[in-house]
Amino acid sequence: MMLVDPKTRQVIASHADAQGMLKERGNVFAGQLPADAIVANTAVDWSGTRWTQLLWPLPQDASRRSTLLAHEMFHRLQPALPIIAPTEGGNEHLDTLEGRYWLQLEWRALAHALEATDAVALRSAMTDALAFRAERYRHFPAAAQEEAALELNEGLAEYTGVFVGNPTPSARIQAALHDLRAHVDDRSFVRSFAYATGPAYGLLLDQAAPGWRRELARHARDLGTHLAEAARIPMQVDAPALRAAAARHDGPLLHEAETLREQQRLAQLEHNRARFVTGPVLRLDLHSMRIQFNPNTMQPLPGHGTVYPTMRLTDTWGSLDVADGALMQGDWKAVFVQAPASADPPLQGPGWSLALKPGWSLVPGARKGDYLLKANP
Repeated sequence: MMLVDPKTRQVIASHADAQGMLKERGNVFAGQLPADAIVANTAVDWSGTRWTQLLWPLPQDASRRSTLLAHEMFHRLQPALPIIAPTEGGNEHLDTLEGRYWLQLEWRALAHALEATDAVALRSAMTDALAFRAERYRHFPAAAQEEAALELNEGLAEYTGVFVGNPTPSARIQAALHDLRAHVDDRSFVRSFAYATGPAYGLLLDQAAPGWRRELARHARDLGTHLAEAARIPMQVDAPALRAAAARHDGPLLHEAETLREQQRLAQLEHNRARFVTGPVLRLDLHSMRIQFNPNTMQPLPGHGTVYPTMRLTDTWGSLDVADGALMQGDWKAVFVQAPASADPPLQGPGWSLALKPGWSLVPGARKGDYLLKANP
């Protein structure tokens, strides 16, 4: 494990690195990460060693601190785990009115299930949550696979954080409730949703089918489908029952608020299209990318990828720092920023700066004003 000060890049680690970059200092090892190293709460391969990397200072709240540590430790071990998961998609539907509406109703029902004090209330709340999920999948046929991919990644990591990082069943429930409530105000749910659903479904599965985690090596299914099967609850209900369930969770008021947000989202889409699709851009092809970003602020741009308001990205050609928007292509093979005024140093544009390694330069693209990144002959 390594603790990193993001401002100074100073590192305190629990073990020596394989290449000897860190120096022993008492019972720990100290050093500094190079400028091209990603600094984030994540699992990272650096200096010949795989690390759980955590930003200093850690959360002051004991539950959040322990949950974070266990979450990132899971990611460090994750490549060796026999978990079958689909390839990640963009989850663009979770930025639409209907996608957000049914997701938030599901969150509310999951919270009621975790808080239930008797079997009848528990089953009723689980039935509502699964019905809301099924309705979202009905609206968006690709949703089940796309959500499962992230739920079996970040969702399982956060469930592990909650389970391992909190010592008692009641503490775990409180931690899962925190996750359900903490993401309601996120600018976008396309990636952060799994941090909320993962712990909730995981704890409910612990009650319904102890040992359910063994199934993760057999099926690439979302956690809701696992719960529906374990608890023998049909995911779909008829239209009157669905309307009644929505009313139980204040659906009309939520739909009104989401309708207003949808108007704002459509305006943002047009703004992003003008910046990253129809307007002049700089295209940076990606080869061995490492990236840090805020998963709570991402903005899908259907048909083109996802806009990241902020990010730091490194690749074979150098590093890109973004403070005001970049478009990540849907297949993660290229990133786009608004074109610079010229190809001369310093390389920067509206809300971004680019540091190139020797041997790379910008060349004109196919459209007037566009640029590409190219290796020098």
